[in-house]
Amino acid sequence: MKSLQGILQNLRAQGLFSDLDIYFALLMGRLSGDENRELVLAAALASRASGQGDVCLLLSEMSEQLLGEAGEGLVIRLPSLTAWKEKLLQSRVIGGPGQRRPLILDQADRLYLQRYWDYEQQLAARFLELSHTMMPVVDIARLQQNLAQLFPDQADSTTNWQKAAAAVTVMKRLTVITGGPGTGKTSTVVRIMALLQQQTGEVPLSIALAAPTGKAAARLQDSVSQAIKQLNLDAALVEKIPTQAMTLHRLLGSRRNSIYFRHDHDNPLPYDLLIIDEASMVDVALMAKLIDAIPSQGRLILLGDRNQLASVEAGSVLGDLCSEGQGFTASFRAQLSLVTGVPLPDQPESFNPLADSIVELTHSYRFGHLSGIGLLASAVNQGDAEGSLALLADEGLSDIQLLARDADPVAVAVAGYRPYLQLCKQGASLNDIFKAFDEFRVLCTLRTGEQGVSGLNQAIYQSLVKARLVSGSDSRYTGRPLLITQNDHDLKLYNGDIGILLDNEVGQKTVYFPTSDGFRAVSPARLPAHETAFAMTVHKSQGSEFNRVLLILPDRESPLLSRELIYTGLTRSRSELMIFDQGELLGMALKQRIRRASGLKDLLWCGGK
Repeated sequence: MKSLQGILQNLRAQGLFSDLDIYFALLMGRLSGDENRELVLAAALASRASGQGDVCLLLSEMSEQLLGEAGEGLVIRLPSLTAWKEKLLQSRVIGGPGQRRPLILDQADRLYLQRYWDYEQQLAARFLELSHTMMPVVDIARLQQNLAQLFPDQADSTTNWQKAAAAVTVMKRLTVITGGPGTGKTSTVVRIMALLQQQTGEVPLSIALAAPTGKAAARLQDSVSQAIKQLNLDAALVEKIPTQAMTLHRLLGSRRNSIYFRHDHDNPLPYDLLIIDEASMVDVALMAKLIDAIPSQGRLILLGDRNQLASVEAGSVLGDLCSEGQGFTASFRAQLSLVTGVPLPDQPESFNPLADSIVELTHSYRFGHLSGIGLLASAVNQGDAEGSLALLADEGLSDIQLLARDADPVAVAVAGYRPYLQLCKQGASLNDIFKAFDEFRVLCTLRTGEQGVSGLNQAIYQSLVKARLVSGSDSRYTGRPLLITQNDHDLKLYNGDIGILLDNEVGQKTVYFPTSDGFRAVSPARLPAHETAFAMTVHKSQGSEFNRVLLILPDRESPLLSRELIYTGLTRSRSELMIFDQGELLGMALKQRIRRASGLKDLLWCGGK
């Protein structure tokens, strides 16, 4: 194994593998009992794939590829697919589907870590079970009456997809509602909760609202509360609609130092209906544990934008779910049209009942037909680089702007953060400070480099000191925004939560975090791993919205740039978007798409083929 270890260490020095990848690969070699180089390399690559967001390793795409670069160290050519599979199948640590082995190789030449194969199988089975199940008792007359009250007929003859989504939730145990920003997903789900409560009669449904991060949960809670105020609902009905939201980890019940939760198949969640917002952020492992904890007669509603970035961890569950759901089955389509009275457009007929659970909202209530942000989001989604650049150059679209190459993004950031930092100095209320902070945000596509999170946070801080908006040379200056990067279940702080360092009533430095019922105060000394948050990655911004956004592209090409990344970043903005593209990489980014390797799509839509 020494020669193999040397090979792996050489490739690690080139940045191809992590220490974890190498440890796992060598462990597989020892358990296999031979010096099978093909096995060790495959195990290292499978471990690396999961760390990069893939659920599995596609052997067919990696076969005969070169690992390493000439001049940097060792270069290895991987074996042909046939030879590679032959060697792998000789190992006792490689199994086929259904076997209990550390690594699973399926019929489509996908190599899985055992637990990720299990997650996919579990997810596919439960999603198909939920989507194939019609609710046994539906009062059609009451449903039609309640739908008409909650979703009045539209002035035009276009399809009211919100009304269609609501009807689906009554008839099915699984509903997936996808749509871009401002398409009314939250207002629709509030009406859905009212509709389902009306259907149950005297016994109210027990409903849980949850999201992947604390920030997303707080935003969901605020959106639900605002939507309830805007709807003319009976007071007794409003009392049955929950407004408190929580993180998925809190919902499932985190266990210290464990990947498992208190709620699972044997101890299901005590709710009739689960509503999960920002579902695109939920990885395959967490989604599998969530769906395993749904009670036997429970319903699940997933809300999210299928065009956004996938989860940071492995998988792209929402994208796989929505990848083929573009039309209903014939029988369900007829039933849905009868119940809702909604004209349904011509769509390809599906033969998979899973498609009956998926509804896409297409009309944006936030961005009008002349909104630059809305038009740019559409162009980016289509990968239209030329059209996107033309929109950014259109002076008639005042809400989007491509900054000049010689512009100073740090100066823009200082101006954007000035109002909230002045409130911090004045000792304003926490509500006012956090509201002002969320007016503006700098989003980066990379973590490192001058145009990345680390470089920009330092540059912005130094400029704020020069402008006398912050003072102090250490990390404990008043107004410092902090982003949590490591979960702490005891403090109920999770990766992605944002707090602000301020003076408390007696002048002690304290970090305040927004919660569902106010703010939580935490001593800086007790904080888990964290970083300054003047600039943050687009990934970390998911689940948040800001009035004004400065989106900064790197000054060099990067495989991380993609259409999904640009779309997610620009749609964090409600009112004004500025893009700094010194390297002129926007066009290139729109030509690149993120494709997560997994077998979930095939399991859901192709019978596992």
